[in-house]
Amino acid sequence: MPPQPYDGCHDREIETLAEFDEVVSRHGTLAHYRVQSVDLTGRTETLLGLDTAGAVFLGCPMTPRAATHARTSGALVFPPVPGLPFDPYRGLVYSPDDLFAGLDGGYEATPDALSYAWFQRTRSDGDIFSSMLRSIHDDAVSDALDELLAGSRVVGVMGGHAMARGTDDYAGAARLGRELARAGLTVATGGGPGAMEAANLGAYAAPFDDAMLGEALHLLAAVPGFAPSVTDWARAAFEVRENWPGGGRSVGIPTWFYGHEPPNPFASHIAKYFANALREDGLLARSTAGVVFLPGAAGTVQEIFDSATPNYYGSRGEPRPMVLVDRAHWTERLPAWPLLRALARERSMESRIALVDRIEEVPEALKRLGG
Repeated sequence: MPPQPYDGCHDREIETLAEFDEVVSRHGTLAHYRVQSVDLTGRTETLLGLDTAGAVFLGCPMTPRAATHARTSGALVFPPVPGLPFDPYRGLVYSPDDLFAGLDGGYEATPDALSYAWFQRTRSDGDIFSSMLRSIHDDAVSDALDELLAGSRVVGVMGGHAMARGTDDYAGAARLGRELARAGLTVATGGGPGAMEAANLGAYAAPFDDAMLGEALHLLAAVPGFAPSVTDWARAAFEVRENWPGGGRSVGIPTWFYGHEPPNPFASHIAKYFANALREDGLLARSTAGVVFLPGAAGTVQEIFDSATPNYYGSRGEPRPMVLVDRAHWTERLPAWPLLRALARERSMESRIALVDRIEEVPEALKRLGG
């Protein structure tokens, strides 16, 4: 039976050529389907024989004959946009290999760096076409991220980019990511360097023995940060991935708004945005099992209160656990904890916040808070 008019279900989205072939074989129609960035140049004869009424083709390369048939049969065809270093219609989130392709020639030649350079050129020129492309891209990434995380228990791990490889704090954040992943949680971070990378590394290390993480930390310590060379920093991470392939799953959600900070290669799935506001809200909204805040600066402080606000008003339902790590940092250096505790007083979120001294206390704190 052919599918009924489109109802917004993800099952009507086709994101790979294999899915396209399966739908055609099973249903014999593309009516009311959405096809995202699938190269259909080799499926002209198939397309000419299909009903495409109400279908939408988003950035799918196809022959002129196939495109004409699709349009005359009632489909909307949005052609690929030439000359872009990114695909605005992409159907899947990024992988590290997607963003760091060409790293052997230096980071500046990678899609990640080229996309940031494009963003820098177009962000202030007022061109509605460029802003539209950024919006379409970010919406496509959000859609792909929702599909990826459906049914997952996600715990966000927030922290600053300044935490250097080779430090005790970095090793502790990696052990935290590993323990959370081994507990069946999906670790989600801001996707950048420092504490974010460490947590993603820990999740990557979850399937391996303890010796693997120790060796990986030793290898990474040779390149403590992404300055002065993003290329060397990223190559060290890929060396770890090559030495121990098949690491655990986690998510990084970075942004080209902070394009000077590269994404880390240890997140198996990377949802990278142009709009930082969408990225920030999306990361916290998807952290359904709670959020851990490691020591950080302005960005992490912003994330604390971006997370606290929906907990305060109950706009996402029951308050979600919030665990702040390092008492001295959050009560003396950047005293966010006293304000958070004052906001929570006599509200339902009061029982869902905690301050701990050590990273090792986080898993138990999440359990205690109901995460």
